[in-house]
Amino acid sequence: MAMAIPGRRRRLDRGYPFFLIPAAVLFTAVIAVPFAMNIGISLTRWQGVGPMTWVGLKNYQRLFHDSVFWSSFLHNVGLVVAMAVVPTALGLVVAAGLFDFIGKRFGPRTASVLRACIYLPQVMPLAVMGVVWGWILAPGDGVLNSALKDVGLGSLAHDWLGDPNTALYTVMAIMVWIQLGFPVVIFMAGLQRVDPVLHEAASIDGAGWWRRFWHITVPQIRPESYVVLLMCTIAALKAFAPIYVLTRGGPGTSTDIPSYYSYQNFFEKTQVGYGAAIATVLTVLTLIVTTIFIVVQGRHQDEES
Repeated sequence: MAMAIPGRRRRLDRGYPFFLIPAAVLFTAVIAVPFAMNIGISLTRWQGVGPMTWVGLKNYQRLFHDSVFWSSFLHNVGLVVAMAVVPTALGLVVAAGLFDFIGKRFGPRTASVLRACIYLPQVMPLAVMGVVWGWILAPGDGVLNSALKDVGLGSLAHDWLGDPNTALYTVMAIMVWIQLGFPVVIFMAGLQRVDPVLHEAASIDGAGWWRRFWHITVPQIRPESYVVLLMCTIAALKAFAPIYVLTRGGPGTSTDIPSYYSYQNFFEKTQVGYGAAIATVLTVLTLIVTTIFIVVQGRHQDEES
């Protein structure tokens, strides 16, 4: 009997690859094949209908000399700050505040309600939020400008989304509001596994809340921090709907980003090959960023173990 058990386990192990078949088929149909087709289209000149003309790497050569693409790439860096860096840092502080103060003083139910309110923008339709923010930021009788006038700060009233100097920063501020809920939820889940004995010991030694937060809480939830940064960075790189709903890349190209610039070339300018080249570069960049995050996270886990 003892000799039969390992053999039986080996036979069972041989069946595991079959469970990967549905995922492999789905990956091939939804990701691999469309990406390969996109690469093929990026090597052609095509208007979406009619015959394709093979141009090789000319679309990529044009791309690397396109000032609009590089400016849109810089705008995307701003979105990474607004959708990944700021929400991660701010979300960690908010989550710790809800967990350590609100939850312990007013009960976990109150903290859960506040957490749900903060997370609400994540699940609201972006089209609805775009309309609401359009009302708030309207240059004439928008809520924000009207409020500034009511408190005697009418000189600060501004066309927030219509001025090239402020449009991108306004979109970034809106994205911080939208994206904040995701880090808060993840970090509050991570805070539940931090050993309270460590905080009690540090408190007995005279450490204040901030020192306990920085030296105990932050290192303990480092895995969650990597997950949040990675997910939010990918979301920022592939962001499309916020720009489409709020500014359409304008005024001018002041809020254009690569995903929307690719869309413009695909559907508005009917330069499908060039739009595919932009999408290919953006995909490769996303894969590179993801790989870097995974490698760095793996190294930190190896050092801790």
